[in-house]
Amino acid sequence: MKFDLATQSLREVNAHLHGVNQHRSANDTPNFEIVNPNGAHCIAAGLNGHMAVLIRGHVGYYCAGMNQFANIQIDGRAGPAVAENMMSGTVDVGSNASQYAGASGHGGLLVIRGDASSRCGISMKGIDIVVGGSTGAFSAFMAQKGRLVVCGDAGPDLGDSIYEAQLFVRGDVDSLGSDCIEKEMRPEHLASVEALLADAGLRCRTRDFRRYGSARQLYNFNIDNADACI
Repeated sequence: MKFDLATQSLREVNAHLHGVNQHRSANDTPNFEIVNPNGAHCIAAGLNGHMAVLIRGHVGYYCAGMNQFANIQIDGRAGPAVAENMMSGTVDVGSNASQYAGASGHGGLLVIRGDASSRCGISMKGIDIVVGGSTGAFSAFMAQKGRLVVCGDAGPDLGDSIYEAQLFVRGDVDSLGSDCIEKEMRPEHLASVEALLADAGLRCRTRDFRRYGSARQLYNFNIDNADACI
């Protein structure tokens, strides 16, 4: 089924997508196409059913936010907070993504085939994010759980105030944030990155990646670590 946002309202399109039964089998997924998005905000936000949605063009704020079960493909760039608070399913951005991509995501897979701006994966809570290019400052800020794979470089303050999320970067890291350190890349981590890259349809040498995570010094306040909190 095809929707045209040049002639149909976003409310009408989202309402139709929201009507897809969440109990529909994953093997019985309807296919939808959205054309002429023209940077509109909140396209395909709040979906809660097995479906495939192809958006042909650039999208604005909060596209695919709160997604559950759906597989959403964006054939263009994404504005701030794409896949924000995502729960499951997949969101695939064909180009670059702006700030806060995957913010507070609880599950599912977000793929960004270009670059991601600042705070990619902020406060992630279980989502997996694969970035084909580079990320900006404060990526994975306060990330609690999940995995962030960056095939390019990472900007300043990577993983600032991180908890138990796992970060993998293939290129250079400008600087690490508070309580984030480089960790040993063991065979199980190589296998984890390889599987995520395969799911994302990206090819990189897994042995080129380095792993980063929490030094676990900021879990509880200690006056000796006060300077690291500033």
